[in-house]
Amino acid sequence: MSLAKAVVTGSVFRAPEKRFTQNNIPVSSFVLNIGDREEMLIRVIVKRTALDELVSSISKDDRVLVEGRLQITTVKSDTGAERKIYEIDANTIEMMGAATPVSSSSNSSEDIVKFSQEEFSDELIGEDEIPF
Repeated sequence: MSLAKAVVTGSVFRAPEKRFTQNNIPVSSFVLNIGDREEMLIRVIVKRTALDELVSSISKDDRVLVEGRLQITTVKSDTGAERKIYEIDANTIEMMGAATPVSSSSNSSEDIVKFSQEEFSDELIGEDEIPF
């Protein structure tokens, strides 16, 4: 079941594996830990060839940002208990700290805007400046 668009960040828990379908289409996957204090694992599935180069450069413990469709799959274990597996069908993957994201969409004319620290003020907005 596909739920919605999701954007998550985390560290790579299990390095990517590449496999091929019967039609020789590459499909890569890796496991991402999005939990801070405890493990919260999500499988990331990459079916887009535009992301192949980036996925092949990912290794365990790298920090990444993933955007895509969240899917939940229910599987039964050998004991008969049902377990839910959370997956993201990735559209975009970005290495944390990298300059530009790698996206599978053909419309990549968006500019990335970076702000310097001097452009932000430490002062809060005064109550008389709030319009409501």
